[in-house]
Amino acid sequence: MPRCSWAVWTAVCHHFCHEFRRVRTVKRAERLHALSEMLRRNGARGCTAERLATEFDVSVRTVKRDLAALENSGAPIWSRPGPGGGYGLTTGGSLPPVSLSPAQAVALLAAVSAAPDAPYGDLASAAVQKIVDVLDPRTRAKADELARRVWVNAPPSRSRAVTSALEAAMAEQRVIRIPYTSSDGTTTTRDVEPVLFASTNGQWHLIGWCRLRNAMRWFTVSRIEQASTTTIACGSHTIDEVGTPPANARPVHGPSD
Repeated sequence: MPRCSWAVWTAVCHHFCHEFRRVRTVKRAERLHALSEMLRRNGARGCTAERLATEFDVSVRTVKRDLAALENSGAPIWSRPGPGGGYGLTTGGSLPPVSLSPAQAVALLAAVSAAPDAPYGDLASAAVQKIVDVLDPRTRAKADELARRVWVNAPPSRSRAVTSALEAAMAEQRVIRIPYTSSDGTTTTRDVEPVLFASTNGQWHLIGWCRLRNAMRWFTVSRIEQASTTTIACGSHTIDEVGTPPANARPVHGPSD
């Protein structure tokens, strides 16, 4: 056979092998999604591996591999051995199917990617990924394609350790200890009872009761180089003590009343 024919034949083989792998991957993704949905619908009754194999026209061995893959991805799968046993999803442990358009899914991904300094930003990224993971395979594929057309370059501006300490102190309502550098360059150690986070003009601030000044104070987060959460519980200071927010300010759960 001429050399050029061998080259063409090799290229064709590579193309079909690539397409076969792609189709097989898509089919498995669809099967994993359908498998998790079947387990969810069956609730506490669960399903046997044999029934799942029959339903999806695959071997029991393949079903068990798929169940292991779902469990490794974070799905709360339980199993019961013996007669009447099988596999199922822990009640309340999984998200139901989410109806989002590809553009809506990408909007969520872009929003969390563009705001790495926002409080609980890494948790937001994980939460959005959970939502994207339960999209139906076709919507997920379209969202993945659209996401490749949205670029974000927004590296975090501060240490993750500082951010984590501030987030923990706020969530647990514990006093946070910070060496704080003011605008004139003076550094003082403050024990602060966190009340809220606020974003103004592109800067995040920790607002809380400063035990050094015995007053409510705003601390620009970018000026906090270190932070440690203490075991001291916060007092009874409330959001109302911060004062009246600007007219265009609103909590993140939506427009204020």
